[in-house]
Amino acid sequence: MIDYSKRAFIFDMDGTLVDNMHFHGAAWQTMLRENGIETDPHEFLVKTAGKTNREIIPNFFKEATDQRLLELGLRKETIYRELFLPERRVIDGAIEFLEAAQTLGVKMAVATAAPVANMEFVLDGLDLRRFFDAITTAADVSHGKPNPEIFLKSAEKLDVAPKNCLVFEDAVGGFEAAHRAGMKSIGIATVNSIEEILRLDSVVEAQKDFAGLKPQELIERYLPFEAYVG
Repeated sequence: MIDYSKRAFIFDMDGTLVDNMHFHGAAWQTMLRENGIETDPHEFLVKTAGKTNREIIPNFFKEATDQRLLELGLRKETIYRELFLPERRVIDGAIEFLEAAQTLGVKMAVATAAPVANMEFVLDGLDLRRFFDAITTAADVSHGKPNPEIFLKSAEKLDVAPKNCLVFEDAVGGFEAAHRAGMKSIGIATVNSIEEILRLDSVVEAQKDFAGLKPQELIERYLPFEAYVG
């Protein structure tokens, strides 16, 4: 009998489990404009996706005190939650995919650069926490993506070797982080196109959502038990 607990799925949250990145983008633009700063919205999203607020905000407010940086981050996240609340829903096929993986016994984790309040807003607001054996947020790491720390820490929490973990991501920095962690990635095309995602290291497949994905098939294809022991 196959022991699927020797394999793990690690999920980014924003843009992967929920299609919310344009709400984050709108919140950033509102907060920055309130402070007299204009940026290109798409370029900003692509460059900052996967990074923590404490990595992003000082680039725009170089003279700000730690307290001011914290206030700016809280303001941005408040705007985001107000914008996303009426549209908060799980991406197509995700619940069915998570249920199937849980039934198999695959270990699962969330690895998100989001602050704890946003993690709770999504995972608890949509009753998703029940699927996950571990959750790692910005509060748990020193470096956001593309640093591999968040994925390596998630694998450690699950007690599964990195080579036996499959990452689900939407952002360029996230795919790089997975590659640097020694993990393969499945791309979810909410921000970047399928074609763009498939050019990146570690990406073995890309889809617009989870509707066509089946946990057992992914493990057989990308994490076969014949290839790895552990």
